[in-house]
Amino acid sequence: MSKEQIILASASPRRRELLGGMGVRFEVVTARVRELDGATSRHLSPVELARENARRKAKAVNALRPGRWVLGADTVVALDKMVMGKPDSIDQAMQFLGMLSGKTHDVVTACALIAPDGEAEIFHETSRVTLRALSYQEIGRYLGVVNVLDKAGGYALQERGEWVVDRVEGSRANVIGLPVEALEKVLHARGLL
Repeated sequence: MSKEQIILASASPRRRELLGGMGVRFEVVTARVRELDGATSRHLSPVELARENARRKAKAVNALRPGRWVLGADTVVALDKMVMGKPDSIDQAMQFLGMLSGKTHDVVTACALIAPDGEAEIFHETSRVTLRALSYQEIGRYLGVVNVLDKAGGYALQERGEWVVDRVEGSRANVIGLPVEALEKVLHARGLL
């Protein structure tokens, strides 16, 4: 058996950092799948969308590495029922931040943990985030400093988050990309932590 306990099916440096901070041994295998997005999957709720994308990522890597523990994750930002994934451009990031300005929205992160026997456990956590009321200039300044093109909703709590975020209700780690508290419980129950 490999020295790694889990395969993380994610290219996200934030997820690697959070998982490593939990003391979990893992290797990274990036999932090569087409993620569903809010525009093409309007029939899915934000929770269903995040859960399905997490499942797809874990399943794709499980197919490459059968017989191993595989963890896939996906984060979506939702203002009411409108899902904001990773922005395609700075202009779209500016649009996202403009819509979120002064409002409270949900950040849903779903995890899919596939066991060596192929059984999957999928769970999610939702945090509530309120952004400060932001001017066009404040949004431009933030986007000039923080690379947000790989971040759902076009902002990063861990990178100059104090410039844009007023408050977080629930797990801060969940907003960053991994519901650490919920994941710890699942990994403990499976004997992986």
